[in-house]
Amino acid sequence: MGTQISPMLAVSDGAAAIEFYKAAFDASVLWSLGGGGHIVAGLSIDGARFFLAQESPPYRTRSPDSVGFTTVRIELFVDDPVAVQAHALAAGAVEHSPVNEPRYDTAGPVPIKRMLQGAVVDPFGHMWRIGKFWHQWKIGKPLNRQLFIG
Repeated sequence: MGTQISPMLAVSDGAAAIEFYKAAFDASVLWSLGGGGHIVAGLSIDGARFFLAQESPPYRTRSPDSVGFTTVRIELFVDDPVAVQAHALAAGAVEHSPVNEPRYDTAGPVPIKRMLQGAVVDPFGHMWRIGKFWHQWKIGKPLNRQLFIG
């Protein structure tokens, strides 16, 4: 296995978060521990792994809904961002921005040329940017769902 980065999201209610991510993003639970109290779990969205843990002040973690802001955005790249965003909204997320085609003038070895992207905020205060790179899709290399932090 190569290097991977997987976020561990601090949430105010671990059991509710698991149910929300299953409903909103068709997440699968890979493992969980705790119950009725402090919950920690590993989940996967179409193979992209992430974790959640009930907020824990002794470990200096608070959920965004407890502190009123988030310091991270989760970037979820999918084949159909419009459908995934609609699914998340139906599950209880709040729309931050509709899916549209922003234009970026980027530089570097892998510049972003065209993409479709929207954003939702989940019930625990985390912002999920849901998108798709058009230019990579058009050259015949569709992206599988991938989870990025940005």
